[in-house]
Amino acid sequence: MGKLKVGLIGTGEIAQVAHIPAYRKRSEEVEIVALVNRSREKAEEIAAQYGISNVFTSHKEMFEACELDAVSVCTPNRSHAAMVIDALHAGCHVLCEKPPALHASDAEAMAAAAARSGRMLAYNFSFRYSSEVEALKRYADAGELGHIYAARVEAMRRRGIPGWGSFTNKELQGGGPLIDIGIHMLDTALYLMDFPEPASVLAATHQQIGNRPGVGLMGSWDPEAFTVEDAAMGMIRFKNGASLLLETSFAINMREKQTMNVHLFGNQGGATVFPPAFFQEKHGSLVDLSLPFIVEHDKRQRAVDDFITCCLEGKTPRCTAEQGVQIMRLIDAFYQSAETGEAVYL
Repeated sequence: MGKLKVGLIGTGEIAQVAHIPAYRKRSEEVEIVALVNRSREKAEEIAAQYGISNVFTSHKEMFEACELDAVSVCTPNRSHAAMVIDALHAGCHVLCEKPPALHASDAEAMAAAAARSGRMLAYNFSFRYSSEVEALKRYADAGELGHIYAARVEAMRRRGIPGWGSFTNKELQGGGPLIDIGIHMLDTALYLMDFPEPASVLAATHQQIGNRPGVGLMGSWDPEAFTVEDAAMGMIRFKNGASLLLETSFAINMREKQTMNVHLFGNQGGATVFPPAFFQEKHGSLVDLSLPFIVEHDKRQRAVDDFITCCLEGKTPRCTAEQGVQIMRLIDAFYQSAETGEAVYL
């Protein structure tokens, strides 16, 4: 086949810092044919900057006018499901930004559309492609941790409410830090644990800081328009006996500016992901192992590279549509438990 012909739906920050540069680095195999933005002026500005020929204000117009092989969906969360399903029906492979959708029912419809169309649906959980996670995965798969029976997930910002975009709008995003940054670390833990089947979720969300004026380390926000949680805490129990504790925040009174990490506890060893370190008992001694010479690489580039390779060679992506459904079922359960004050059984 010739070059992979790609269209982009959405031209915000993630499209410009991740998707467009990554596709352009594979220019011998990939051509960005078109992009979509509700503002034609903005779309034309971005298109001129990157030398993209076709501009549309509607993704449906793009599908009617252009013959595309693949699409990146880089829009607010609320529109993911409809745009992904339309792209699949148009015969395109799809790379969708995280989270998959607002709700698990949407993710299920997206997975079903992918199955009907015979096209690939992948999600951009880019931390799976980091050098740290790839190293941990090799060790875990080799049995260095044994049975991972517990995990702790942290995605915490002291004052990291985004001062741009729609991150504080529940109607557009579906939630706050849980569905934005917490989902990244939750996915990382599930990936390293081989996606055990969940049994129950007990969670709480809080809105104590974002709904009033304050110091912002990621720009200023409008407290009156802050409709999401600023922190979420919870526990997942799995059917294999494992448990996972999750803490995530946009704003909370803690010492550090930010912590993003996953801690794993197995019966043969434990591990921390960022930076990678292992904790074991060997030959009568307690042993700590670090990886000081790990080679850093661009996880966003590698995520798009994987999508391109899967499109061209018919391979299975690292994050599948079915895994997207599993993650969204857990996110739904977190918010449901927080609302009702009761455990949700899955």
